[in-house]
Amino acid sequence: MRKPVTSRIIVALLATAAIAIGLLKLVQTRDGVMIRQDHVGTIPITLFAPQHDKPTAVVVIAHGFAGSQQLMQPFALTLARNGYLAITFDFPGHGQNPTPLPADLSDQKAFSQALLDALGEVVDYARKLPEADGGIALLGHSMASDIVVRYAQAHADIAATVAVSLFFPGATANSPRNLLIIDGALEPAMLHDEALRIVNLTASGKAKPGATYGDFSDGSARRFALAGDVEHIGVLYSRDSMHEALAWINATFNHQGSGYVDAPGGALGLLFLGLIALAWPLAALLPSSAITVVGGSFTWRQLLPIAIIPALLTPLILWRLPTAFLPILLGDYLVLHFALYGLLTAAGLYLCRHSGEAQAFKPTSILRWIIAVIAVAAYSLFAISLPIDRYLTSLSPGSWRVPLIFAMLAGTLPYFAADEWLTRGNAQRGAYVLTKLCFLLSLVIAVALNLQKLFFLIIIVPVILILFVIYGLFSRWTYRNTGHPLVAACANALVFAWFIAATFPVVKH
Repeated sequence: MRKPVTSRIIVALLATAAIAIGLLKLVQTRDGVMIRQDHVGTIPITLFAPQHDKPTAVVVIAHGFAGSQQLMQPFALTLARNGYLAITFDFPGHGQNPTPLPADLSDQKAFSQALLDALGEVVDYARKLPEADGGIALLGHSMASDIVVRYAQAHADIAATVAVSLFFPGATANSPRNLLIIDGALEPAMLHDEALRIVNLTASGKAKPGATYGDFSDGSARRFALAGDVEHIGVLYSRDSMHEALAWINATFNHQGSGYVDAPGGALGLLFLGLIALAWPLAALLPSSAITVVGGSFTWRQLLPIAIIPALLTPLILWRLPTAFLPILLGDYLVLHFALYGLLTAAGLYLCRHSGEAQAFKPTSILRWIIAVIAVAAYSLFAISLPIDRYLTSLSPGSWRVPLIFAMLAGTLPYFAADEWLTRGNAQRGAYVLTKLCFLLSLVIAVALNLQKLFFLIIIVPVILILFVIYGLFSRWTYRNTGHPLVAACANALVFAWFIAATFPVVKH
């Protein structure tokens, strides 16, 4: 049943206002900063420079696994607005860098060396900048925390290193110089324990979070800081993280800036809340594609085995099978997981099918159905992906990634088609949430069975959960207004295929 027009107009106006305010606040964070793009070979880089001509120290900032330089913008803007020259870049195989990684995670030495070489090229570039005064510091998150520490240990001119979510055990009491470790308070305890272990090398076993040990003058300064109430991704947008990194760099170079810190969480929240809310009134404009209730309409007794069995069987079946067949790290496993999960769910749907359901599968109007799919896919992709690409992480696939979208679609389409059909019609309340939780559980089981190969999927699971929530809402509103589950199924399948193909690292194959 469609809500009154007045309610939709009010929501549309409020959503538009939230989008406008969020965008304005995000634009204002760039006040006083000159931003320009450049390349070092094939490495895309972005320079964030203060608006003065005085030479200044340079901070090279590196992103984590399946990330891109956009993820590190809050650190770059914080440092630039405090007088430093900040540089972000895309590692090989990531973001807009077309050079693939030379190896996958099974060859850690070659994998790490490729990242180290790229960081070295960017640091060499930074040293030669006319705005640079010779002082160099490094900042890296997650995968890159390992890389910046390794690089700084091999180069004595690196004055300070900020390692966010560090898991590299090789740091010593005085190498690298002036090491700050920042973890999110909600990150795993093993990261906190490793940070305390490293700082204890200087603190003689008495290290506590938030205390500084050693001396900046001889490079032995050590500190472990916790960013409150954030996890592995939230730590990159925490005000605590920005304060700690800025204070550490200031202490290293004996500098005092404006004290500005970029904490864009509120502005990003307004922007994306507005974009999500705007989809509700817009969904009322979609053409209806069915005149009867279309979908599985299963009872709990029928639905539970169809939802649970694929979650258990999929990781077990794929456990011992070779999955490295695409030039995208972990994406090849994900496409198989989606595809097999979808086929098993479809098999359950077939075995429990209702009479007349085959006739209901066909939409009443193919043209209306196509229009609805195009409209939902366009909004789902561009309204969400464009601001993500601008403010969060790269979602603009280069030409080398476009074929990967179609490869991913071969897996996501069977999954979303089967899942939407299972959870729509006169479905039980909570069915959609249950099936999505089952899928996430299935990924966790897969990681547990093959931790060495699939470890980084643990980082991706929370992101998939967020996408399930956002596009689950889109799916609900789409179904209510079109009446056919395959409209949202096709749109969501394309969105997830796009996101995976655009973000996961590309490797030589």
